[in-house]
Amino acid sequence: MGEAYIIDVVRTPRGIGKKGKGALAAMHPQHLAATVLKAIRDRNGLDTATVDDVIWSVSTQDGMQAGDLGRMAALDAGYDITSSGTTLDRFCGGGITSVALAAAQVMSGMEDCVVAGGTEMMSLTAELAKEKMAAGLKPPMMGSYNARLQAIHPQSHQGVCGDAIASMEGFTREELDEVGYRSQQRAAAAIAEGRFDKSLVPVTDDDGNVLLDKEEFPRPQTTMEGLAELEPAFAKIAHIPLDKKGTTFAGLVNAKYPDLKIEHFHHAGNSSGVVDGAAAVLVTSKDYAQAHGLKPRARIVATANMGDDPTLMLNAPVPAAKKVLEKAGLTTDDIDLYEINEAFAVVAAKFVRDLSLDWDKVNVNGGSIALGHPIGATGSILIGTMVDELERQQKRFGLVTMCAAGGMAPAIIIERVEDFVD
Repeated sequence: MGEAYIIDVVRTPRGIGKKGKGALAAMHPQHLAATVLKAIRDRNGLDTATVDDVIWSVSTQDGMQAGDLGRMAALDAGYDITSSGTTLDRFCGGGITSVALAAAQVMSGMEDCVVAGGTEMMSLTAELAKEKMAAGLKPPMMGSYNARLQAIHPQSHQGVCGDAIASMEGFTREELDEVGYRSQQRAAAAIAEGRFDKSLVPVTDDDGNVLLDKEEFPRPQTTMEGLAELEPAFAKIAHIPLDKKGTTFAGLVNAKYPDLKIEHFHHAGNSSGVVDGAAAVLVTSKDYAQAHGLKPRARIVATANMGDDPTLMLNAPVPAAKKVLEKAGLTTDDIDLYEINEAFAVVAAKFVRDLSLDWDKVNVNGGSIALGHPIGATGSILIGTMVDELERQQKRFGLVTMCAAGGMAPAIIIERVEDFVD
């Protein structure tokens, strides 16, 4: 089995994911993907005729995000026509999975150079949701409301699931607000110190005008007092009838956990932000890197995928982390830094508690609560954040994981490298 190396990672800043408000909201998602594909090519002098494949993650593959964005964006970026492309969906986890699949192809010897990554324009997906609701279709947050599947595995709204887990696990509103406050404070410090600068590339329009060159979502002025005043976001939606039978999101959880009293803890200040963004990761074999004069930044040590209860949806990151650690032959003590996506505060809080981790090693530059969560791109962004931070701190191992709809979680462990080791 060969080795797979991360040569470079680039990403766009994250723009507010609302039409008329976000700096990127008027762009085509293909443009965002092409932006990072161009940057990864130009920064590394990449001969795109030698790129075996572009593996791309997009969660909502509908409207302008449909039609194999990986291939179309590569063509838009000016890649050689021999460089193929494919697009995948693992909901929130796709940005890790695209890199994991790239690593698997390289490690197996089937390919030598793959660009992985993802894109999500949540300003666009929000508009798609409005259009579907206006057309009389059920909102996308319900997925396909299939009575047979729901009878086997009731699946609710992710925010309601977050509140259900917090209620079940005994977390308090204050504890979850602390996660949100910490995210904002750490993101503010990271931005002020330029910790994201190495991977960040500006987004320009077709005329070269800069649309966005810095993070647009963070709220560094956030206080614990301000967070305490916010109304829970999912209390009402939990009890909205979804069909003629009166099925509700809360009822779907209670169908499996009838004794659970769901309290509502999550709100805009301790949940992930709605943003637009894209990221690209260049993954190659050792031979390819040496032949093309490329210096690796990290080695992909192990990847894993894990499923858990789809009714609670968000609980797979802990077992995924344990699985990938076992594959790598490592323990939690061996890992220097962790990135756990802050889909909701309870996901990060439970991850830290269940694995007995120190917050000093977890999401040290903030997370999706402060910076936003462009669904299909986030995993690739987090991998880039990890590569940058391992280099900044001169640490060795990093673990990245995140929850995904359907009760899933991909995980990946990377190792910072300075030189090839024979």
